[in-house]
Amino acid sequence: MASRTERIIKAARSNGQKTLSEYDSKRVLSAYGVPVSREVLVSSQSEAKAAVKKVKYPVVLKACSADEAHKTEKGLIAVNLASQSALIAAFKTLTKRAGKNYEGAFLVQEMVSGSREIMIGMHRDPSFGPAVMFGLGGIFTEILQDVTFRVAPLRKKDAREMLRSIRGHKILDAVRGMPAADLDILCHSLMAVGQVALDHPEIEEIDINPLIIRGSKAVAVDALIVLSDDEADGTSS
Repeated sequence: MASRTERIIKAARSNGQKTLSEYDSKRVLSAYGVPVSREVLVSSQSEAKAAVKKVKYPVVLKACSADEAHKTEKGLIAVNLASQSALIAAFKTLTKRAGKNYEGAFLVQEMVSGSREIMIGMHRDPSFGPAVMFGLGGIFTEILQDVTFRVAPLRKKDAREMLRSIRGHKILDAVRGMPAADLDILCHSLMAVGQVALDHPEIEEIDINPLIIRGSKAVAVDALIVLSDDEADGTSS
């Protein structure tokens, strides 16, 4: 886990990056057992077409670059693409919007459907160290600001308490014909994010938003890892 993450961070540092791309952020999280969406990194239309053999329609196409943290606002995401013609048309559109100087790649990602969205994150507090966050995700993140924090490392008991500490915790229960969320997966993800931060002090922030609850299982469909400004902070174990 640590060695893969160290390689990813080292490569990002050598490129002068302050953030990891969505793809690399998810690679780090996946190495620690956080469930992430199936996806393939591509740089051409032919690679995008080939990626669907692994991901399967319908898919999402996203620009993927360490410099593009606000893809939705810039129109650099196309969702629910159900055919090759739709995928290629979206690839052309996103390439044009990204601009001729765009040096990033694109993600062909499975379309994850679910009406419940949550988020997990981490902020490194200068006094207390890495604080893990849990709350409502998606469009409700800024509107409701329904979140809770715990300082890492987390025990499973701590993680379970976090899940019940937000005002909207009933979103995790069986409701409107939807099964209850798998709390073990969520607890592991919270604990894992704390462990990433403990293992890699050069990571300043982690943002996983949203995790979509598909059936009972949470799947991270977007993620961002922010590195500290000072390289001296990062002496990973």
